[in-house]
Amino acid sequence: MEDQSHGNFGPESHWPESGRPEPQRPEPLRPEPYRKLYYRKQLPNAVTVLILGIMSIIAAFCYGFFGIVLGIIALVIARNDMQLHRENPGEYDGYPNLSAGRVCAIIGLSLGSLFFIGLFFLFFLTTVFS
Repeated sequence: MEDQSHGNFGPESHWPESGRPEPQRPEPLRPEPYRKLYYRKQLPNAVTVLILGIMSIIAAFCYGFFGIVLGIIALVIARNDMQLHRENPGEYDGYPNLSAGRVCAIIGLSLGSLFFIGLFFLFFLTTVFS
């Protein structure tokens, strides 16, 4: 009777150790580090651009000047972050916030310009015709 204490059961137990070919086992798949697969860095100023863009729309109704200033600041910051994202698109996340802030900044800049020009002409007309 065979020695069954080592767990050699079935047809493999009849093979001699020296004449049996070693089975080829596939290499285990080793995933990349967690940071590369699932985590991407946030764009440094995406939330700042979004906040400045929203504030430029709100501030555009305050004589227009503040909306213009905040819109220009948001667009300058957004340009730097967009360039950073274009260089390494797979490394950074937060582009939707950046583009939404940029659109808000453009809207705030446009509204601020319209209000500023409107107030300028209103002031000009009141001084000329008074």
